[in-house]
Amino acid sequence: MRITASTVSLTVDDVAASHAFFTTHLGYEEVATADGFASLTREGAAVDIVLLRRGIDVLPAEQRDQRVSGLILAFTVTGLADEERRLREQGVDITMPLREEPWGERLFQVTDPNGVVVQFVEWARPA
Repeated sequence: MRITASTVSLTVDDVAASHAFFTTHLGYEEVATADGFASLTREGAAVDIVLLRRGIDVLPAEQRDQRVSGLILAFTVTGLADEERRLREQGVDITMPLREEPWGERLFQVTDPNGVVVQFVEWARPA
């Protein structure tokens, strides 16, 4: 098997709100949109994102009413503190402040308007 791309599909109530969040604050670009659907991409190693409106009939019946929950979309970045500052200055609510874990992970989290948790990680040396 040769994997050529990775995509995460997120079922949300308001596709437009998540679309705006990811394109405005996280550098994603629109690939395609339709009623209840948006496909986003970003250069580099970032995962592509598909946003699907909850209840959309393209999903199997048992998945249609589910919404994203319990998922953390994590991005490993460089310049973590600068990114946290940039997002804060843009008015993004930092829902978990910048911190460092004993195993060497530095991280912070934001949450999009549909409750999608986005975590930014930078690895430091463990203490």
